[in-house]
Amino acid sequence: MSKKLRKPVKSEKDFSDKIIKILAQNANKAFNYKQIAAILDLDDTKSRNEIIRDLKILASINKIIETEPGKYLVKAISQDYYEGTIDMTGRKTAYFVCPELEEDVFIPTNNLNRAFDKDTVKVYVYNRRKGRRPEGEVIEVIERKKTDFVGVIDIQKNFAFVSTANPKMYTDIFIPKDKLGEAEQGDVVLVHIEDWPKRADSPFGTVVKVLGKPGEHDTEIHAILAEYGLPSEFPIEVEVFAQKIDTSISEAEILKRRDMRDTLTFTIDPKDAKDFDDALSFKQLENGNYEIGIHIADVSHYLQEGTILDDEAYQRATSVYLVDRVVPMLPEVLSNFACSLRPQEEKFTFSAIFEITEKSQVVNQWFGRTVIYSDQRFAYEEAQYIIETKDNTIPAETSITGSAYQVSDEIVAATLKMQDLAIILRRDRMNHGAISFDKVEVKFNLDQDGEPEGVYFKVSKDANHLIEEFMLLANRKVAEYIGKQKKTFIYRIHDEPNEDKLIAMQTVIAKFGYKIDFRNKGDISKSLNQLLADVNGKKEQNLIDTLAIRTMSKAKYSTDNIGHYGLAFDYYSHFTSPIRRYPDVMVHRLLQHYLDGGKSVDEDKYETKCLHSSTMEGLATNAERDSIKYMQVKYMQNHNDQEFLGVISGVTEWGIFVEIIENKCEGMVRIREIKDDYYTFDEKQYALVGATTKNLLQLGDEIYVKVKNADLVKKQLDFNFIRRNE
Repeated sequence: MSKKLRKPVKSEKDFSDKIIKILAQNANKAFNYKQIAAILDLDDTKSRNEIIRDLKILASINKIIETEPGKYLVKAISQDYYEGTIDMTGRKTAYFVCPELEEDVFIPTNNLNRAFDKDTVKVYVYNRRKGRRPEGEVIEVIERKKTDFVGVIDIQKNFAFVSTANPKMYTDIFIPKDKLGEAEQGDVVLVHIEDWPKRADSPFGTVVKVLGKPGEHDTEIHAILAEYGLPSEFPIEVEVFAQKIDTSISEAEILKRRDMRDTLTFTIDPKDAKDFDDALSFKQLENGNYEIGIHIADVSHYLQEGTILDDEAYQRATSVYLVDRVVPMLPEVLSNFACSLRPQEEKFTFSAIFEITEKSQVVNQWFGRTVIYSDQRFAYEEAQYIIETKDNTIPAETSITGSAYQVSDEIVAATLKMQDLAIILRRDRMNHGAISFDKVEVKFNLDQDGEPEGVYFKVSKDANHLIEEFMLLANRKVAEYIGKQKKTFIYRIHDEPNEDKLIAMQTVIAKFGYKIDFRNKGDISKSLNQLLADVNGKKEQNLIDTLAIRTMSKAKYSTDNIGHYGLAFDYYSHFTSPIRRYPDVMVHRLLQHYLDGGKSVDEDKYETKCLHSSTMEGLATNAERDSIKYMQVKYMQNHNDQEFLGVISGVTEWGIFVEIIENKCEGMVRIREIKDDYYTFDEKQYALVGATTKNLLQLGDEIYVKVKNADLVKKQLDFNFIRRNE
């Protein structure tokens, strides 16, 4: 009886994928089996025969074309090849993201073929097998997203390597001896990748800048900036140019402007602010209405197009607010002096002035250039004291200067009336579907050396909301004024939330007894606001606030106005912060251009500028977030022996993330470190489940932890699990 023939097992030397890759990388050239074998460095007869076999198979299934006997070319057009971007994981694998594909394609480590995170690539997507996720292979790196990386250098006798702390960078960087610059063993350096030779295991780079020694405060802050390609100082020629600008308040220029120096005007800013973008003026009119002026630093008066100063500001696009410093968009002579609306100084401003009724309805508006005199500078805490007490004596413990002082009755009355109007504006905004994100901000008390002495939380109060509402009003009305003329303009847009993310969030918040109403856009907004109100002050607040923010689309700049979902505005722009945001400078220029009767400008040109501004804003946000993580790790280094009560803020197959309640510092407890049972990850429950006890560790659970390791370079905290909070 003959044995039943088995289905042949696929040979380990199936060269099909490698053949396709070679042909795809040389799409206009035909290859024979000898050339392919040479590229693959194969010279044995068996391998060559298998290449011949695979070439014939690929041609028979129409994957490649036999152009002449024995010569093959990849098909000119193939639905199996796509262009898109690489999204690296922290495990040396990646996903390929392409708008043409319904789902992301998994890229195993050995198929990355030298692609880095966010590179634009061409990928071959393998034939999908039923029930399995699609997989692919990078065929070509079309464009590198970045070529500069920060890492620690290890210098050997004839060469060096730089290893990065970025979990998405899966290779170290080879540095030839003559490309070391001034780097010394163990330095943190910025390196530029120049090449990745075909037979090299690592890319070749050169040291661009030495940042310092690992763990030193300034080194780590400069490393954060360098990692995102953000500058830490101005080029000398830009500083010199800025110093030569005429910043005088000339009578000739005053005559070109609306003179509002006699109108009561004041600023309200954080107590440590140095650049004051905006001021408010107040006047009661004879008809019983109120004239409210929103006065914004007239940066565009000093920042002229076509200058090296303007080029530098455009490239930066935004100021960067790190945990211990500000990296400004403009040199200090402008940001802290000429443009800053400092008290008891005359300043040039660009203003939005509204006549507002007792019910906060705008009945008249005016936009244009002005000159103002700020009568008073308030910190938020001082303005809040006036709102809460109606008292005109600011006590020493609230005062910026540390000494008690008196405010005029006129300013107190203006502050209280504007507060009443702001409450109505905010209520109307919420009634129209705006979403109230008042997420708690973590702040640090730093000593003179930048070392963290304590943690506190910044919470928005009435004084913050007062300023916010009038800034929102100006931004909205400026955008509406130009938008209704159908002229090219720069909008701040915000799309509707991602429904899949909302559904995923519903799964999580249901564990805490909350739900979202999905019936329509209005119901989603209302239920999100209700959710944010319900969690206020509870242990799960920061977790749910963070989840809610992640469901939102990212706001960005665009000439294509789709409105702002989060604020519930049909028209919205950024007009109020030109000292720290370049799009606001462009908005001022465009507004003046249209006020002067100018024609609509080139939309494509400004869309490119919008894209750049949005990109730079994203990099600045990442740097700001990293600087907070760095300071949290630094703070926790000094609390190694202390037990902390935390909330489980994330669950993965390799452990749980825990956020400490008293300071919002987040770290990880590795699954192997939880000793009271053997735990496995249950994806459906977002929980770790004990094999013997069946105990759950899930989102929102409170546990006690201790610091196990605080890594300043990786900005990473590891915790030891102590016990549950029963």
